Amino acid sequence: MAGQLGGQPIFILREGSQRTKGREAQSNNIMAAKAVAAAVRTTLGPKGMDKMLVDSMGDIVITNDGATILKEMDIEHPAAKMIVEVSKTQDDEVGDGTTTAAVLAGELLKNAEELLEAGVHPTIIAAGYRLASVKAKEILQTIARPVTGTDRDLLYKIAATAITGKGADSSKEVFANLAVDAVSSVVDTENGKHTVDVEDIKVEKKVGGSVEESILIKGMVIDKDRVHSNMPKKVTNAKILILNEALEIKKTEVDAEISIKSPDQLQLFLDQEEQMLKDMVSKVVDSGANVVFVQKGIDDIAQHYLAKKGVYAVRRVKKSDMDKLARATGGKILTSLKEIQDSDLGKAGLVEEKKIGDESMTYVTECHNPKAVSIILRGGTEHVVDEAERAIHDALRVVGVAIEDEKLVAGGGSPEVELALRLREYSSTLKGREQLAVGKFADALEIIPRTLAENAGLDPINMLVDMRSQHEQGNKTAGLNVFTGKVVDMWEEGVVEPLRVKVQAINSATEVATMILRIDDVLSSKSSPAMPPGGMEGMGGMPGMM
Repeated sequence: MAGQLGGQPIFILREGSQRTKGREAQSNNIMAAKAVAAAVRTTLGPKGMDKMLVDSMGDIVITNDGATILKEMDIEHPAAKMIVEVSKTQDDEVGDGTTTAAVLAGELLKNAEELLEAGVHPTIIAAGYRLASVKAKEILQTIARPVTGTDRDLLYKIAATAITGKGADSSKEVFANLAVDAVSSVVDTENGKHTVDVEDIKVEKKVGGSVEESILIKGMVIDKDRVHSNMPKKVTNAKILILNEALEIKKTEVDAEISIKSPDQLQLFLDQEEQMLKDMVSKVVDSGANVVFVQKGIDDIAQHYLAKKGVYAVRRVKKSDMDKLARATGGKILTSLKEIQDSDLGKAGLVEEKKIGDESMTYVTECHNPKAVSIILRGGTEHVVDEAERAIHDALRVVGVAIEDEKLVAGGGSPEVELALRLREYSSTLKGREQLAVGKFADALEIIPRTLAENAGLDPINMLVDMRSQHEQGNKTAGLNVFTGKVVDMWEEGVVEPLRVKVQAINSATEVATMILRIDDVLSSKSSPAMPPGGMEGMGGMPGMM
């Protein structure tokens, strides 16, 4: 980048920097974004294919979850990274529809390119896209239907729709039921508003057995065994102490020296230590607790005394598991053994050590109204269990979102066809060039039903025409049944999704498309590895200091 001043070129960018500008920069960015969308497009829908990703360490991931694929792909191009962000946001917000969001963003940009070539200014396209996105969300509200947290049948259908097409498809019933039961257990209701925190559902993966053997436990499963073999394997009517301090002698903070002159003194010192540990254990036993979960360590001597008193103890429990234990059993996490009240203890009908595969785990079950639960996923190989975990994550999130928002739309491409139809009507009421952009937005939405048809090996044009004609006749929920290749009423087929999945996908896809469209200059600087960006000045040094 150089300016001309009195015949002398002036360089204002560091040597080796690159600059693309104007139309070239736009088409370069749009091309990168389209490439990312194309990478995940084949995974969309029940008949979508999977991707196998191998990283530099040789680790393998087999999945068709859009967010996972884009996260694992090592993407360099800055515009392409923005599409990855879209699917990540979608995953964080709703948990499902990640592929839809990325594909939609890519299609919006592809259609914008046609307008750019026809001489429409990017700012006008961006404005038109924004108008269309606002209108689309209004239309979605009119076609959404209500759902309540007690409508188990409908919640089951939501979970089943999210799982269809994932690796766990064959055991859809098992997973959908697990998801609905788990989410229903952890719903919090305040002032009539429901909230669901999926963090309260612990998913524990265990290789071995078949996917059908996955179960939900109304309580917690901790991936640890008891600390001493003399402890009981099973405790009924458990009163649980959840402690985050160690049952060990505290080391002094300051450097202290103890000088011992004779062997008796040493023995006295050791006896004193043992007495202190014994006192700790008596505090635990006096509190009425017969099960102890400790976040830190338990001294060997303390283990011995706990075992003698028939207390079941587990040590080095993860902080996240401690929180879930407290929610599941209604106990409090204590920081000290001083003044333990009965109300601080959690309660469970049964605490036992069980072996799954070759590992022993602690089950805390029969909790009274548990607000945290566990799902144990089984599967033949590690890859199967990993993909099952991704499927159950999506199912848990969509059921949670549906309970929170209480609004659903039909699936199978039907909302997109309806939106495209209504947006075309809306575009004809606009006066300026935005009308063209709104039309292109409507076309872009149809990429979803088209892709569903393509991935199922059906003719996308025939299917789309068929869907459009049904929607024009007023059948707002007509969508594509990819298994039969027919256009049917998706609501009756039980293919339903939370409204938020669609709203979020349209929101983030529009935002990223308009952002990429407005970029007309890309400056990328190459800094030498030894120097921080900005050279000497970046180091805070002054030129001429060296």
